[in-house]
Amino acid sequence: MIIGKVIGTFSALKGQSGLPRPTVNSLTLVKDFGIENDKFAGKDLDKTVMIVGFNSYALAKEKKINLEYGSLGENILFDFNPHKYKVGTEFKIGQSIIKITENCTICNHLAVFGNELPSLIKDCRGIYCTIVQSGIIKENDSIELLKKG
Repeated sequence: MIIGKVIGTFSALKGQSGLPRPTVNSLTLVKDFGIENDKFAGKDLDKTVMIVGFNSYALAKEKKINLEYGSLGENILFDFNPHKYKVGTEFKIGQSIIKITENCTICNHLAVFGNELPSLIKDCRGIYCTIVQSGIIKENDSIELLKKG
């Protein structure tokens, strides 16, 4: 069942630091490795991909905190709130399949965008996923719910 689409893709390339993460044309997800060319690839396989819902940016905007996409550290920005899904939920995007592993904890360094941002988005900061099946993800790809956690 298609439940949404990808608004944007972002990657922290080797040698880059800070936020926002740069926009990239596509992400190549590699099972048991991570995102190709991403500086976090090959590290914690349960946290290889971070997804964020558009609603996090909408909450910030309501409080006059204007964030560029990628500012929350996401790799994939969804057009819906993924926080309503539990650990174990699987999404198919393009040929890739990702599975939710845990909620991302709030980072106080997000206060550089606005002092109240960390507490404002504490319940929708982002979600870590692992890669179940390799593939390429790009903007406007459909997001299919494969399995609820």
